[in-house]
Amino acid sequence: MYKSKPLYAAAVAVALTTSAIVPVAQTTVSAATHVKVKTVKLKSLVFTKGAPVKLPATYKGNKITWKKYDTHIFNRYQTVKGTYGKKKSPIEVKIHVQNYAVKFVDHVKEQTIYVGEKPVLPKKLAVLYATGRVYDKPVHWTKVDTDESGVKYAVATYKRLGKTITLKAKINVLDMNKDDFSIGLLHTNDTHANLDKAAKRATVIKELRASYKADGKPSLLLDAGDVFSGSLYFNKFRGQADLELMNYMKYDLMTFGNHEFDLGDQDNHQALKDFVTNAKFPFISANVDFSKNDLLAGLQSKTITTSPAKGHIYQGVIKEYKGQKIGFFGLTTEETAEISSPGTVAFANYIASAQAAVKKFEDRGVNKIVALTHIGFDDNEAVDNDQLLARNVDGIDVIVGGHSHTKLEAPVVVGGKDVPGKTEPTIIAQAYQYGDFLGNLDLTFDYKGKLTEYSGSLIDVSKAAEDAKAAEILKPYADQIAELKNEEVGANIVNELVNPRGEVSVRNSETALGNLITDGMLKKAKEYNKDAVIAMQNGGGIRAAINAGPLTVGEVLTTLPFGNTLATAKMTGAEIKDLLEISVGVAPIENGGFLHVSGMKFEYNSKNVKGERVTKMEVDNNGTLEAIDPAKTYVIATNAFTAKGGDGLTPFATAYAEGRVTDLGLSDWENLRDFTASLKEVNYKIEGRIVDTATMPN
Repeated sequence: MYKSKPLYAAAVAVALTTSAIVPVAQTTVSAATHVKVKTVKLKSLVFTKGAPVKLPATYKGNKITWKKYDTHIFNRYQTVKGTYGKKKSPIEVKIHVQNYAVKFVDHVKEQTIYVGEKPVLPKKLAVLYATGRVYDKPVHWTKVDTDESGVKYAVATYKRLGKTITLKAKINVLDMNKDDFSIGLLHTNDTHANLDKAAKRATVIKELRASYKADGKPSLLLDAGDVFSGSLYFNKFRGQADLELMNYMKYDLMTFGNHEFDLGDQDNHQALKDFVTNAKFPFISANVDFSKNDLLAGLQSKTITTSPAKGHIYQGVIKEYKGQKIGFFGLTTEETAEISSPGTVAFANYIASAQAAVKKFEDRGVNKIVALTHIGFDDNEAVDNDQLLARNVDGIDVIVGGHSHTKLEAPVVVGGKDVPGKTEPTIIAQAYQYGDFLGNLDLTFDYKGKLTEYSGSLIDVSKAAEDAKAAEILKPYADQIAELKNEEVGANIVNELVNPRGEVSVRNSETALGNLITDGMLKKAKEYNKDAVIAMQNGGGIRAAINAGPLTVGEVLTTLPFGNTLATAKMTGAEIKDLLEISVGVAPIENGGFLHVSGMKFEYNSKNVKGERVTKMEVDNNGTLEAIDPAKTYVIATNAFTAKGGDGLTPFATAYAEGRVTDLGLSDWENLRDFTASLKEVNYKIEGRIVDTATMPN
């Protein structure tokens, strides 16, 4: 509540002359005398509270006698009645009293900034009006020149009814520290709940931090997303095991990976909310919008902040050391909408979002900027990747990335040689996958924000000793899954079933493991639908290799960790071709939607244009391969994720929307467990089910 100070009358008088009066005559009948009299209404008057009002003294030659009125009492309108003439006919004027602004209620705190930095001033301020009520109103601030140090003032003005009120905000502008600025950035990405080496990672982190501290440099620990999904730890603990260790290791910032949204269709992101709120560090994302999710909306602030709260989400964060500032913002691949289950969570364009974040940093005098991204080093150019980000957004000095599981032994530089007109280079770093390595960037900037020196490496954490406290934290979690991990399926794997990433990858090439999984899917689907003839499994859903020897439940769950169910879909031969064109559309670049197959073979040419690559498709008809008929309908087995169009497989999405998909409700990992158990001896290899003719010898 605000107490009103005495209000002073404005010095503006509103005069009414006789010639301006427009009377409206009305006939009324007195109940006592039955004498007809006239009521004359004059034109309404508008004046400012407290100002004198001049009323006419005569009307049609007759004198008017006015009753008193008080212009100091604020009313929306006030009726003033008078009489005139022999018959004393009443005359009436409505006086409208205008409201006006008295003062600013808000107090704008004194700011301290550096030369060249723009002050952060509120766009709206609370204004007290003559009624005693307070309103938030847009205000205009004078431009403050901060090219030199000293005390400056910004003036806010608000004008109403010719009256202007002002407020001065004091700004202290300090000389910028012109020393070089060095910092160490330690980073991880795509750990996917692989925690068996976490205690070793903790040791490496402690050693590197101690080294930076000894050199007088600050250091930060960053994660570029995909902590969720990929191991038994996640299946059972939904990220909380990872988080307890991350809190212990004192992570400073994290952005979101696509797999952080895997449980959206199961729990509306309750697990993600628990992960965020229990974190002892903040999260950054410039292109993820949580506003329509009931559980997460209240945790997000779409601002750049210098004082982030743990367990909250920001557009970006500014860290300040010895008068120099470095800014961090986050990005998540827009493909998340297709390759995960975000539900009401939305993803904006990465280029536009990055440009907006960079501008906000630069407006606040931040000239050293780091993007923490989960868009991939060399991912699909039609969507997003780090190299395109570096090429298209000026002002980013460093990109610490994830998503593509790329093993960058040293930072990759995108500079003027790559992009004509690019004035300063951008370096890109990424630390492979599964917590196997800790990335280490040693950076030096000049005071103008130019990156003058840098070095980067990946440190193999397996060579370190375990941190005793981290091992103690992990043990209760590890004990709970050990029994499940070691339970044998009853099958023997003759040769290791690899799950490669890189030039030859589960996401661009046929693998023996993909063949095994799809054969198991097809066998199970036939038990429920005898017309099932083909099975398809997205490479992005196959998460780990299977070692030679007795197969365990733990290995099966780690390979297929997402809890997908088996589904069947009725698809035409033409739609099958469309699916396969999407599958190999960017090959040999990795694609999570690359389809492993059973019950069919196909050939494609990776040198052909996208959409015209598939050259041959055949289906197995009782041991005989037949060309797939574009007009014929086939029953395909796949997992429920791809059956709904996941990983960009839009023909499946169409079939799902048209009611041509049936979810059989059978767990994918249980299907694989049962299929391998039925084989007992599992001896799989690459069979030529998928052939890129561009790589075949002439």
